[in-house]
Amino acid sequence: MRVPAVLILLLGLCLGAQAPRHLTVAAAADLKWALEEVRQEFRQAQPAIQVDLTFGASGLFYAQLTQKAPFDLFLSADLDYPRRLQEAGLARGLFTYGRGRLALVVAPASALDPARLGLRTLLDPAVRHAALANPAHAPFGRAARSALEAAGLWAELQPKVVLGENVSQAAQFVQSGAAEAGLVALSLTRAPAAPWPAGRVWLVPAELHPPLDQGGAILAWAKDPGAAEAFRDFLLGPRGRAILARYCDPPK
Repeated sequence: MRVPAVLILLLGLCLGAQAPRHLTVAAAADLKWALEEVRQEFRQAQPAIQVDLTFGASGLFYAQLTQKAPFDLFLSADLDYPRRLQEAGLARGLFTYGRGRLALVVAPASALDPARLGLRTLLDPAVRHAALANPAHAPFGRAARSALEAAGLWAELQPKVVLGENVSQAAQFVQSGAAEAGLVALSLTRAPAAPWPAGRVWLVPAELHPPLDQGGAILAWAKDPGAAEAFRDFLLGPRGRAILARYCDPPK
């Protein structure tokens, strides 16, 4: 029996309506664990929207997005980057989602006590390599340099400094033992599966560096603006904020 053409068309339209929607997000590396949790919760609320996350240095993403890299939503560790994109007509709907915190960490098996020594931990002879994100394009790297300059340690520590492309890579250097200590995002020490050992993390005083105001925007060329708006609204809603609160401070 032949199926009428109009029935085939209607069936195709119905199947097309059920096709998954895709959202691509360029996200600051410090959001790694927080956004993975947000994505899981969002999937339960919006099962038709598939969210693809790419993590990296905010400054590198900014450079790519000025050339219209194929992302729909940008979440930056420095609010200034999405603000500049919006001012250039390349993004819209600027929003703030949090304020990052900088932490000094030592290798999990280290005998050093960062709570007692603070930033001077990095001067200890046991620290041969001090990891931080590249200040040239990573907001947490800039904050780390500012904190070390404020403490009068930047010049003295130069022989020890090793740079990660982003703050997540800097944290990996310390966690793997490739560096004995480093300055990283506090959020990265709170991984649900393997949090940083107690006593190996020291919160750097916020007054030692400029505030790490974090925000985002929807890119002007987003393929599915509605999906981008839905994810943004979820992130800023009660469930998203509850997750973010475990990793960063609320926006000021």
